[in-house]
Amino acid sequence: MKIILANPRGFCAGVNMAIECVERMLKLKGAPIYVYHEIVHNLHVVERFTRQGAVFVNSIDEVPEGSTVVYSAHGVSPEVRRRAAERRLIQVDATCPLVTKVHNEAIRYAKQKFTIVLIGHADHDEVVGTLGEAPDAISIVESAEDVHRLEIPDDHRVAYLTQTTLSLDDAARIIAELKKKFPRIQAPPKDDICYATTNRQAAVQKLAPDCELVLVVGSQNSSNSKRLVEMAENRGTPSYLVDDASHVDHAWFNGINVVLITAGASAPEDLVQEIVDVLKVRYGATVESRHVTEEDMHFELPLSLRKLEEQHTAAAVAH
Repeated sequence: MKIILANPRGFCAGVNMAIECVERMLKLKGAPIYVYHEIVHNLHVVERFTRQGAVFVNSIDEVPEGSTVVYSAHGVSPEVRRRAAERRLIQVDATCPLVTKVHNEAIRYAKQKFTIVLIGHADHDEVVGTLGEAPDAISIVESAEDVHRLEIPDDHRVAYLTQTTLSLDDAARIIAELKKKFPRIQAPPKDDICYATTNRQAAVQKLAPDCELVLVVGSQNSSNSKRLVEMAENRGTPSYLVDDASHVDHAWFNGINVVLITAGASAPEDLVQEIVDVLKVRYGATVESRHVTEEDMHFELPLSLRKLEEQHTAAAVAH
């Protein structure tokens, strides 16, 4: 068996930044620290932090008054921030800057009195947060069929935005339908689908046709990981989403000689290596790394966290 390892794969700059926020807060404050929603959509990341004393909550009301809360990489609505301020919470914002960009576009279009079509999965944390910026101005569409059901008066100016982790294939289809229905629709100044989602899907798009099976390492609630599976299947290669080596079904490998392994933007690299090791032992697999795009993106830690660290250092010096 030959394993082709897709590059880039795994953690993106936004996930690295969000995870570092939780690590630093645990060091700074000690357990428990509270995190609003899963910091990133990965079962293993969440379990590891839970063992270290992070408490993941789905409502700001679950965070004790005056405590510290870290917002997940997917962003939150203004209503969540308002509730947090009411409860006198110290807020550390680990929202990915590329999600913040979409929030800012929603605010700007709403101020300019546009009707905004938000392409995304209605129940995804990121879409819920973006919708909260301008709920009266935004309609969510999940498919080309949803576009046909949109009823927007002819005299309205229309703009579209997208979730950052969408399938490039699906987004292109939906945007084409929107342009047909609303020929003057405005696009975001720069694509909303983030560089990491684009690069990981481009790698699968290029490499999957050379393989007989694709394994995507990621959790079931990870949008960008699921899109990698779809990208492979759209190109005719069977593909499976697995959390870790224990989820691999060896019946999949009957008659299979070439396997592509990649990972969603929230999946730790050690889970990839664990699967590689299993396939090496069981099938004598050899490994080849293929680089499709180089990534060197890095995001600064949020100002809110840096200020807390400065205060902590100053207090320690004064003491």
